[in-house]
Amino acid sequence: MSGHSKWSKIKRQKAQTDKRKSKIWARLSRDVTVAAREGGGDPEMNARLNLAIDKAKAENMPKDNIERAVKRGIGEIEGEDYEEVTYEGYAPGGIAVFVEALTDNTNRTVADLRHLFTKSGGSLGKSGSVGYLFERKAVFEVKVDGNDELMLFEIVAEAGADDMQLDDDVYVITAPVEVYDAVESALLAAGIDTEESSLVRTPTTTMQLSESEAQKVVNLIDQIEDLPDVQAVFTTLEMNGAAFASVS
Repeated sequence: MSGHSKWSKIKRQKAQTDKRKSKIWARLSRDVTVAAREGGGDPEMNARLNLAIDKAKAENMPKDNIERAVKRGIGEIEGEDYEEVTYEGYAPGGIAVFVEALTDNTNRTVADLRHLFTKSGGSLGKSGSVGYLFERKAVFEVKVDGNDELMLFEIVAEAGADDMQLDDDVYVITAPVEVYDAVESALLAAGIDTEESSLVRTPTTTMQLSESEAQKVVNLIDQIEDLPDVQAVFTTLEMNGAAFASVS
């Protein structure tokens, strides 16, 4: 899971200097809308909506924007009809790439992705071509400072987490998606703040590349993430020391 944590740090560093808040908010708004549509408008009864709202708040998205997104999802106000879609392919160096998107035009989204993959020297594949290389997981990051490792492990393990690793200044906790609420509630009850919580696709196998090859993959990921329809990107790239230093 250290690879996931490093990617998270890179994204946080980028977000701190990203001035295009409207684009970030638009992406988060879609996530809130679809979460409300699929599971209802009460975040206490809809874990996915609760997570989407938490992420929106973390990006300082105005309360009114969040409420409108929820209302669009439950049909109180009109809005675009977004569809959840996933795409799979290979980046340079044979790195598997899994893309999650929300779109109101699948033809546009797949055309945009195919263009980026082809331009980078990779290829967009068929459904199932790389999906088997990833597992759906709930991930929580907790600061090392102020938290006892053994006590934290006991809390999350009792709630159903299946792994906890130290990665620099954070503990990375992983759990089955089904116990996301239980782990989140256990941490909240213990007064433990999370640096980040998310539902991710973790690779079951990874590949290391040279610094230059890794940079090509990262460039592709950056371009994919810049597409307005894309919500998240996951890869099998192992961020070794040289690659991580280069990307950071």
